[in-house]
Amino acid sequence: MNGRKKNPKIAVPVQNCYKVTNGAFTGEISPGKIKDCRARWVVLGHSERRHVFGESDEQIGQKVAHALAELLGVIACIGKKLDAREAGITKKVVFEQTKVIADKVKDWSKVILAYEPVWDIGTGKTATPQKAQEVQKKLQGCLKSNISDVVQSTRITYGGSVTRVTCKELASQPDMDGFLLGGASLKPEFVDINAKQ
Repeated sequence: MNGRKKNPKIAVPVQNCYKVTNGAFTGEISPGKIKDCRARWVVLGHSERRHVFGESDEQIGQKVAHALAELLGVIACIGKKLDAREAGITKKVVFEQTKVIADKVKDWSKVILAYEPVWDIGTGKTATPQKAQEVQKKLQGCLKSNISDVVQSTRITYGGSVTRVTCKELASQPDMDGFLLGGASLKPEFVDINAKQ
């Protein structure tokens, strides 16, 4: 950090971690190593971990449980691909993923859900703000019916090709608690997106 102090409101998350503390797991990172680097949050269940590296809902649930037990905050990603969207089973897929994660959580102040409509990531096609809001609202309903005492405090963010053009209207939706940004976080427009939230 070149001697400069980081704003305590800003936390830098790690992109992944493994589900056990020690062992021969070349290429994986443990929560202990994450804490050694002074990171406090980890992103788990990202669409690329699910669809490129084949992580199952069960495996992601195990990672969530271990990260939380190690006192890390978790940004837990859920979402569906185009085939699920076209088959009309978005709600089913997203709720199943959420349930596996929810079963592992005791303290929801340490968890942020991130809804990723995988069908539009990297395509430049962002779901309409109304469609994004619809899924956010359904997720709140899922949480309310399963773990009603935490629904008001649970943060649900959106991650689907958010740009400086789309962010303002997306952020204005009543159940939008922020964004999970990928490629946009590497571009100058990241500053504009943050300013408009």
